Amino acid sequence: MVRLLDRTPPGQVARAAALLALVLGVVALGHGCGGQLDAGVVDGVVVGVDVGGDVDGGPGSVGQTGDGAAAPNGPFAATVVSFSAGDGGGFGADKLPGIVLGGPQGKGASAGSLDVVSLGCGGSIVLGLGARVLIDGPGADLLVFENPFATWIELGRVAVSDDGATWHAWPCDPADTAGGYPGCAGVAPVLANAENGVDPTDPSKAGGDAFDLADLGLKRARFIRVTDTGTNACDAPTAGFDLDAVALVHSAPAP
Repeated sequence: MVRLLDRTPPGQVARAAALLALVLGVVALGHGCGGQLDAGVVDGVVVGVDVGGDVDGGPGSVGQTGDGAAAPNGPFAATVVSFSAGDGGGFGADKLPGIVLGGPQGKGASAGSLDVVSLGCGGSIVLGLGARVLIDGPGADLLVFENPFATWIELGRVAVSDDGATWHAWPCDPADTAGGYPGCAGVAPVLANAENGVDPTDPSKAGGDAFDLADLGLKRARFIRVTDTGTNACDAPTAGFDLDAVALVHSAPAP
């Protein structure tokens, strides 16, 4: 659930109720109409989807096609390598992996998208880039999209890896309210969506939070990890950082 860090606005209860109603509706569809939920969260671990693949995005990784090949992804994530929900998380997990693959579904500066997965307090998700590799280019290389609006924000730490084992994280200061939470994701509203024609890879137009590989001294990366900072509201089932999508501003075919 989106949270204001320095005071609680009166709309928080209404928004939480709306999100909870949506979740309960999904559960009702899955169990009351003979359907089956594709995924869920039990004790913070995704169930109902296959997350058994290796970190290279091999067969069994969330988001794989039936033959084990990574789904075509363009300048976006191709697979969910792992997802571990923190306390109160799991909203949107029944729609993994697709809900975090592809482009963002931003609602602008005055509304937050529900096309998200809530990581929960301290939760984490690792995304694989499939046939693409994130590379260092001029300026920002990566955009991470949450669903903040107005003064409502929830923060996440972003890290990248080339091998899935050694991670490099951008410094994130969730306590620096005056400085705008430098280095954190989840700050800037998301402007791009599938209908409005805004380029989701254009840092000057798409919204979201920008990250530059050069700040980490890196030339490339094949995996992206977003972790809730643990400083956000922990109200189930929408607690923590809400991931919409990531976009590769600079990328190349994987070698």
